Amino acid sequence: MIQLRLNPNIDPAPYAKAYAADKAVQISNLFEEETANALERVLLNLPWRLICQNEYRETITITQETLAGMSVEARRKLEDGIRQRAAENFGYTYYTYPMIEAALRGWDPGHPIHALTQFLNSAEFIAFAKEIISEPRITKIDAHASNYQRGHYLTRHVDDGAKKERRAAYTIGFSRNWQPDWGGLLLFLDKKQDVEAGFLPRFNTLTVFDGLRLHSVTSISTFTPSPRLSIAGWFRDDPITR
Repeated sequence: MIQLRLNPNIDPAPYAKAYAADKAVQISNLFEEETANALERVLLNLPWRLICQNEYRETITITQETLAGMSVEARRKLEDGIRQRAAENFGYTYYTYPMIEAALRGWDPGHPIHALTQFLNSAEFIAFAKEIISEPRITKIDAHASNYQRGHYLTRHVDDGAKKERRAAYTIGFSRNWQPDWGGLLLFLDKKQDVEAGFLPRFNTLTVFDGLRLHSVTSISTFTPSPRLSIAGWFRDDPITR
């Protein structure tokens, strides 16, 4: 069993100061090395689902079994539609594992991903999140695992939530030795849609940013040799119902 705790060498104070100034910060070595390596193995062995949008612009998830059973024509139609909607700056496509939904519905009992879901909603991690963004009202941490492979992307958007409950967005990266040419960059855009700033995917690194900043994840290049792995979600302040 993985023993989950934050790296005890992290001092949150300078990161909180950086977030207050820039509304975005990266925190390296979030977990101790052995823990980070174990979590990488957990992510690599998840039962991933493809998340995308259909012709009605509804978000759907498709299991690996369903994908494998699709006809060539059905798969081509799905992929053509994904590309068309992306060209119109709509939607996102990548492999996902919805951690909160999986925990609530009892999916994959005994899988170690559930321990990470619990840790992210533990008193330790929530207190850390509160300190980083100076927001004492955080009540829960939303989370899903993501696996971006060649051609996957997240078009530009802002995140506030249906009830304006999202206080900040975050990712925990598990991508080793990532190169800028591989795509998958988290970019922040100004009102003219010029790039203001960006972050490279990094291993064992927590990225926290104001989701109201216009942002995107650039398409993964055709020559990228490895997946872009991360945990992503939001620090939220809505009432606890789960």
